Amino acid sequence: QLQLVESGGGLVQPGGSLTLSCTISGFNLDYYAIGWFRQAPGKEREGVSCISMGVMNTYYADSVKGRFTISRDNAKSMVYLQMNSLTPEDTAIYFCGALALQRVATIREACYDMDYWGKGTLVNVSS
Repeated sequence: QLQLVESGGGLVQPGGSLTLSCTISGFNLDYYAIGWFRQAPGKEREGVSCISMGVMNTYYADSVKGRFTISRDNAKSMVYLQMNSLTPEDTAIYFCGALALQRVATIREACYDMDYWGKGTLVNVSS
């Protein structure tokens, strides 16, 4: 029932931009936070940016703040991640996740981990 599907990954040059999309189904979005996480080879999965789907709150990791923008379209049950000024350090598999908001007090806490995950989409920042 609970499904998240990422799209939009690919190869992009350093300094370029890319937009990821997450399509969510199976639950009432108002009760959830949706987040973008990434995992680079040999590294832990980290929260990149998260957004609540009811009253809107957002969180950005320090590494992407000012470069990435998370947005939502509740009518379409979609969340987007606009990524600008990409660097090779941004290369990773990017995952979309969902977490029930009643489990956390802040959107920052929600961006630590999620209960539901998509399968990921690869972003490769390289010349």
